[in-house]
Amino acid sequence: MDSENNNRCQTALYEQEEVPVIPTSCTTSPISSGMRQESVNCGEDQMTDSPEESILKQLQDKQLLIVNPRRRNGLILYKRYHAEFAGPGSAVGEVFDVDSQKVLPVGNLELIYPESPDDRQRAYLIRRQWVRLTKQITEHPDPLKRAQKIIEQFEGFFDGDTIARLPDEAFALLVGVLPHTVRKVRNSISLS
Repeated sequence: MDSENNNRCQTALYEQEEVPVIPTSCTTSPISSGMRQESVNCGEDQMTDSPEESILKQLQDKQLLIVNPRRRNGLILYKRYHAEFAGPGSAVGEVFDVDSQKVLPVGNLELIYPESPDDRQRAYLIRRQWVRLTKQITEHPDPLKRAQKIIEQFEGFFDGDTIARLPDEAFALLVGVLPHTVRKVRNSISLS
């Protein structure tokens, strides 16, 4: 009888707890910064959700993730009236990105978990640098120049195919211009 009660208590405890399970199909390998490189881009949820929806759920659940610093990748976070770019090494999630309404992976995106407080702090600093870079571009008074500068920044970091797949709207929301302004700049670049 006691063992039966014990089993019931254990079952009840496990049923009430929400224990996050990291999928076993993810790979883990050390990288030089000391972070454990554990991809969170895989799992059972992706069978029903698109990768973008899965990432958005993680952000809205206030998980802290880091854009893999070892890849040319990033994440455009659509907010209500603007967008933010989180490049390699940037922190995403927690309270900063709960208001994200949509995400757009750039390049071969891989998000990893921070392993230490130092990793977290480094990722926050890198995110702040990306925000500052975008802010500097946004402060230019000419919308055409803003659109041109953000495209140039991306061209310096990503290949032409990756940039071509990004919608005008994404660039426009990053620097506060209209999508047709970005299209105009892209057309002038392709003509030259």
